[in-house]
Amino acid sequence: MTRKLTRVLTTVLKTVMVASLLSFSVISHANTLKESPSALAMATDALIVRPVLLATTVVGSAVYLVSLPFSLLGGNSAEAGEVLVAGPAKATFTRCLGCTRSGRKHDTVEQPTN
Repeated sequence: MTRKLTRVLTTVLKTVMVASLLSFSVISHANTLKESPSALAMATDALIVRPVLLATTVVGSAVYLVSLPFSLLGGNSAEAGEVLVAGPAKATFTRCLGCTRSGRKHDTVEQPTN
């Protein structure tokens, strides 16, 4: 019984890890965006995409902690942290609601002329 449960949990963890690594391997760096997402895009992002990205960040953090001794021995702990933790976190928290690319949407402030 425990062997079967261990096998199922291992398979699920491997699947989530592979999906997260494939999904977030090419996340762009934060930059100013010029997107105007629709209300449907914003609602979908808030209700579906952000919770999935948050879960990916949590799973990536766990994988990073498990792989940290090996990353330290290999000398690539910073790169592993960027890919497994920082990349998904940026996609979760620094992307405007409904936007498709990571980055902040800056509003321009008009200065009054005297």
